[in-house]
Amino acid sequence: MVRIHFPPAESSSLGSPQIRTIESGVDDPDQQFYENFVCGAVRNYTGYCNPEVDKLIDQQSAEANREKRKQLVWQIERKLAEEQARPIIFYPRNGTCTQPYVKGLVTMVNSIYNGYRMEDVWLDK
Repeated sequence: MVRIHFPPAESSSLGSPQIRTIESGVDDPDQQFYENFVCGAVRNYTGYCNPEVDKLIDQQSAEANREKRKQLVWQIERKLAEEQARPIIFYPRNGTCTQPYVKGLVTMVNSIYNGYRMEDVWLDK
């Protein structure tokens, strides 16, 4: 993910907007939100802090219902974009393709990473 950092108006030392990437090893909102956007987070390089957003982040993390959690995550995303804490340039789209003779491959549905566990994969040739 690529992120543009718009420095606060009172901060003239940063100059023009900066672009930086936010990378992660886990494709889950918890990892992104807690690491980069909660008040006082270690990698919260911009110093963004909104206790209301922190509460929403905690709420989505504890939500067991997938649809309710998705709605909370989008609410947080909108708030971060509106407050210029996380202007999104793009979301990558990926797909997984296989040949019809590849059997037993289970792809993840909730991640941009596939995992590619091959214990149960076999070729029907």
